[in-house]
Amino acid sequence: MNQDLRFRFAPSPTGALHIGGARTALYNWLAARGSGGSLVLRIEDTDRERSTPENVEQILEVLRWLELDWDEGPISQASRAEQHAARLKELLDSGAAYRDPATADDVKAYKREHGADRGYRGTPSADPGAAVRLHVPDDGDTVVEDLIRGPVAFPNRSQDDFVIARGDGSVLYNFAVAVDDAEMGITDVVRGDDHLSNTPKQLLVLRALGASEPRYAHLPLLHGPDGKKLSKRHGAASVEELRDAGYLPEAVRNYLALLGWGTTDDTTLMSTEELIRRFRIEDVGSSAAVFDERKLRWINGRYMRELPLDEYTERVAAFLGREPDDRLRAGCAIAQEKAQTLAEVWPLIRFLFEPPVDDPKAWRKVMGEGTRELLGAAREALAAADGFEPSDVESALEPLLERLDVKPGRLYQPIRVAITGTTVSPGIFETLAALGREESLSRIDDAVGRLSE
Repeated sequence: MNQDLRFRFAPSPTGALHIGGARTALYNWLAARGSGGSLVLRIEDTDRERSTPENVEQILEVLRWLELDWDEGPISQASRAEQHAARLKELLDSGAAYRDPATADDVKAYKREHGADRGYRGTPSADPGAAVRLHVPDDGDTVVEDLIRGPVAFPNRSQDDFVIARGDGSVLYNFAVAVDDAEMGITDVVRGDDHLSNTPKQLLVLRALGASEPRYAHLPLLHGPDGKKLSKRHGAASVEELRDAGYLPEAVRNYLALLGWGTTDDTTLMSTEELIRRFRIEDVGSSAAVFDERKLRWINGRYMRELPLDEYTERVAAFLGREPDDRLRAGCAIAQEKAQTLAEVWPLIRFLFEPPVDDPKAWRKVMGEGTRELLGAAREALAAADGFEPSDVESALEPLLERLDVKPGRLYQPIRVAITGTTVSPGIFETLAALGREESLSRIDDAVGRLSE
């Protein structure tokens, strides 16, 4: 255990937390918890128009739902303007940075004269309203020693003396991030590889400040099953969408951990405790990982089936906004083997709380010629059953298959449509038993009457 290790998750609160951002948060959390280090939550909210309090709360709410806690924060980057200004003055006073009134056209003209692959070099100015640039060396490379990709070299000659503060004194992203990482003692920066191009700039700022350099690990981006960057066209693109679709936080954590990282023995289902014990940033692959919601659904279904029934009922009740009463518990008991998400439970058990749904397609598909006689025989058998537990229902109906010379689907699907309105439900014996004899017979009678019209 190394209590000196300090990780950070630093989202920009400009909208819903993307699944890729959630994986970044999870990897930082796993690394911090597994090493005995600390996790700092820093909100990079310098974009004041888009960084609203509502967006900040949205991120915090999602992290809480994922059950990813933090040791320090949330710290607002915007609130650290004084610290940024003090460090900016240090660099100006030391000559590591300079004021330059050059416009974008001036930079283009410089590149036309010196070549497109030559980084812009400005001329220091005494103009107090000019932007501030950092001096970049002409020789050598700025090398990012990446824990996942290995060393990545950026030739200094090709990099501009980049702007670190505007003329009004407000600092830019790469400067603020470097200062914050230095002053917060961050030892490990784990983030998406869309930030890799920012890293040499941040390293140059850190070196100009004489600050320690953290270790960097840039995670490959997430793709959909079609190999393209993950977006809404692939289904859920944010954690909120996964939550609202009825996924369990522990299943989401398990699946997100596997997006780019895996164990040598290819274990798929792992408790959070096991993830913490086994996860290492160095074991993350450098290739793009594929987010496949079908795989997540499978994992989530496994997690749901393994929940104790009382907890399963509590989770379903919270998702539906209902009380976890006996009827809901009875419904959960018969749906648990079938549903793969919390959202799938209600369509399976709605028949216990409401009349059968009106599904014309299901009716046309199942309620064909001869169905009325089948339902009549089933009603008679169910009415005469000794009890109405699933085993009693099965014993009552099964002999009809041989007597009527029909396959199970030909008999059971009409019963299913009669009592639920749909062709999909938990097991037919469990479904009838949960509904009860009286209500089951009443609904079969209604269906027979409709078929007689």
